[in-house]
Order: sequence, then C-alpha cells, then structure tokens
Amino acid sequence: MIEKLKELNRNLPHISTWLKFDRLPWIIAGPCSAESEKQMLSTAKALAGSAHVKVFRAGIWKPRTRPNSFEGVGDVGLKWLRAVKQETSLLTTTEVANAKHVELCLKNGVDILWIGARTTVNPFVVQEIADALKGTDTPVLIKNPINAELGLWLGAIERIYQAGIRKIAAIHRGFSSYEQSQYRNQPHWEIPIELERLLPNLALICDPSHISGDKSLIEQVSQMALDLGIKCLMIETHIEPDKALSDSKQQITPKELARMLKRLRMPEAAPADKQLKAQIAHLRAAISQTDTKIIRDIAERMKLVEQIGRLKHEHNIQVLQLGRWESLLKDHIEKAQKSGLDGEFIKAVFELIHAQAVNKQL
Repeated sequence: MIEKLKELNRNLPHISTWLKFDRLPWIIAGPCSAESEKQMLSTAKALAGSAHVKVFRAGIWKPRTRPNSFEGVGDVGLKWLRAVKQETSLLTTTEVANAKHVELCLKNGVDILWIGARTTVNPFVVQEIADALKGTDTPVLIKNPINAELGLWLGAIERIYQAGIRKIAAIHRGFSSYEQSQYRNQPHWEIPIELERLLPNLALICDPSHISGDKSLIEQVSQMALDLGIKCLMIETHIEPDKALSDSKQQITPKELARMLKRLRMPEAAPADKQLKAQIAHLRAAISQTDTKIIRDIAERMKLVEQIGRLKHEHNIQVLQLGRWESLLKDHIEKAQKSGLDGEFIKAVFELIHAQAVNKQL
C-alpha cells in the first residue's frame, strides 16, 4: 500500500497549477444550498470582490439525515451556477453523490466537483463516480468520511486517482460523534495530519463551517487550520444566513467573511529569525530527549507487565482485573489534571497502554 501511495503522491500536481488564487488563505465560499437564482447571484457578486475567493460553492443536491427536509433544488440549480460563472469571475463547485450528478455537472460546465462525507464512506458509490469521471480532467475535492477512519478517505482518493483524475484535493470537515461537544463534527486533527504525512503533495482544505456547526466558532477553527499549515478554507457564506433553508447556524455573510479574513493570521512555514530558530531547535531537542525517556519507561512497564502475566498464568488468575484498572485509570486522570494535563488525553493514552498490557498477558 505504501508504494502505491508514493506513486500517487508523485503524480499529483500542486494545487496552484490548477486552482489559481491571488492571496492566502485561499477561500472557497458560497451557500450551503442553492435556493434561488437571486440568492446565488447576490452572494456570488458580494464574494467576487475578494482577492481570497476564486471558487463559488453551492449544494444542488442535499443528502439530508431526515426525510421531508430541504433536499436541494436539483437540476435547476445547475442553471444558476452557470449564471454565477457568467456574471462573476468565480469558478463553480458543487457536491456529487452519484454518477448521474457527475454527468449533469459535466454537461453544465461545473468547474470542480466535490464528494461529500456521506458518499466517501461508501466505496461502491465512490467507484461509480470515479467511472463516470474517466476520460475527463475535472478537479475533484474529496471530503473525509463521516466516521473517523483514514482508510476510507484514502480509498476514495485512490479510486478517483485510478480513474485518471490528477487534480485532487482533500477536504477536512470533521467527524461525526455521538458524544456532545462544542463542535458539530469533531476535528480529530491527527487524521488530516496523518493524511498529509502519507500524501504530502495532496492539497488539504479545511471546512470550518461543518466542523463548527456554529458561526461563532468558524474563525477559531479557521485559525487552527492555518496554524497547522492548511492554506485553503471552504466557508459556507450566504447573503441572508438567518433565512437559509439548510444549516443556517453555520453560515456567515460575505461581509462577515471579509472582516474575518482581515483578522486571520497566516503563519510562516518556518522561522526566519536565527535566534528564534535556535530557541525552537533547543526546545525540540529537549522534547526529543523526553520522548526517548517516555519510550524507555513504557518498555520497562511492559517488562513488569510480562512478569505479572507469568505469575497470573502460574497461579490460574484471570488476566483482566477490571476493578483495579478502573481505580488506576481514575487515579491517573486525577494526577494528570492536578499537573495541568487534559484528563481525556491521559485517559486515551492509558487505555492504549492498558490494552497492550492485557495483550502481553494473554
């Protein structure tokens, strides 16, 4: 698999060769859903004056969780996208969820297609979309699957690549979770970071609107993405968000977008100041030493676990002592919180260590 990913990575052109932006961060903006020609044109014209915005987005077909909700205007929305393209300098993009959507978009001159989170999770449908794209040079943006799994995301990217498409980018829109939090979809930044490690030539786009689910969090999430080196954002923008037929809480106006872009910081890829560079290098060396110590301590812990495992086996004692484990985990979390560490983080770390310890004893 690694060799195939390396080949894929080598053959991906840089996004700047097929998506021309004047200023960082690059912005793809527009309403969650196409609702009327007037709404589309009003929003697009308000966005067209920004040097950051070169692509207009709008959902034509909307895969809704519940029936009897607004599921998009359908094919007529393609005519409105054509009008946006004719009356502004903006490229257009919309979501496709099946081969028929692809065919209609290609026929109507949509510039860029995107595959949504609910589609990425289904390899059968992704393959149908890939087959419909064969023989074209249409750029495709692929959102992460709705569940937190890197494999499905990579699989969708590979299927589109194998169809002959080379203009590919990935959209990080967060992951669905049963647990309640401040976000609509959990960012799980470690997943897009791992995707970038495996495919460094693949452009990564962040969708802070879907991660946030609330316009008050969009700027915060956007800055997080920029701080991680993501240079492109897809932001849901509506001329009248309060009247939007879908996802009204996570859309902002073009004016709000313009004000936000002035506040966002675009960090440098690396420090230019020699003294600052030396300070960072010193701290990184210290972190590396600490990491080495952590590895040695875990290795020592596992040796002790193996000794306990042999004693349990010799004396016919069950491996899993659930009551003791729960007590230990509670104690670890309390100690961590007193030291200023996040309890959930320490819980996740020790759950991994405990799982490995149990396996060592079996």
